[in-house]
Amino acid sequence: MPKVTENALPGQVAIITGAGGGIGAAIARRLAGMGALTFLCGRRRAPLESTAAAIVKAGGQAEIAECDVTDLGAVESLAALVERKSGRADILVNNAGVGSFSGPLHQMAPQSWEQVMNTNLRGVYYCMRSFAPMMIRARTGHIVNISSLAGKNALPNGAAYAASKWGLNGLSYSVAEELRGHNIRLSVVCPGSVHTDLSPHEGKDPKKLLQPEDVAHVVAMLVTQEAQSFVSEVLLRPTQKP
Repeated sequence: MPKVTENALPGQVAIITGAGGGIGAAIARRLAGMGALTFLCGRRRAPLESTAAAIVKAGGQAEIAECDVTDLGAVESLAALVERKSGRADILVNNAGVGSFSGPLHQMAPQSWEQVMNTNLRGVYYCMRSFAPMMIRARTGHIVNISSLAGKNALPNGAAYAASKWGLNGLSYSVAEELRGHNIRLSVVCPGSVHTDLSPHEGKDPKKLLQPEDVAHVVAMLVTQEAQSFVSEVLLRPTQKP
């Protein structure tokens, strides 16, 4: 992938969910390094403060916003905060997600199913519902939904996670068509196994897994495309099979 120029996003505002660690933190650091004011969203303040500290140390801008994406009221309050503080929302990265890989679907507790679906799918709906109107008014914006190759392939013992990502892909492709007439671009990133705490990777070499920074690079590429085009989907795999 091409090298993305630093300071390519001066004056822009980026909202990143699940920014307390892993992929979300890497995306936040990357976009802040490109000049964007980043709003770091997550359920717990301490991890967000850690991400913010790294951004500020590197000379970037970060605002912390505790927010549970499964709570519509909390997401609407987040959108109101962003509009009040910055007056704009140029980039929305829907990254917050949870996994469940403990066994076959028929043994899965209903509460676990609800947690996966509410976070991975309903939360994205809540965020797009809350931020798209701001982008529509501005006639510009980028939405990047972090999905997974599990949204393309079978995932035994992770059926709920796979279902949430298959659903996210369908949701994203449809909303992309709804928003493109408003000059808003929506892209889906589907990484393979990434070296984070989200899911187990027993028997795999962590050095060969995708790293959070690999996903962040893709997001940086997507939000700096030429205005006349957009990439609908990126399938991201490691160079060497782990």
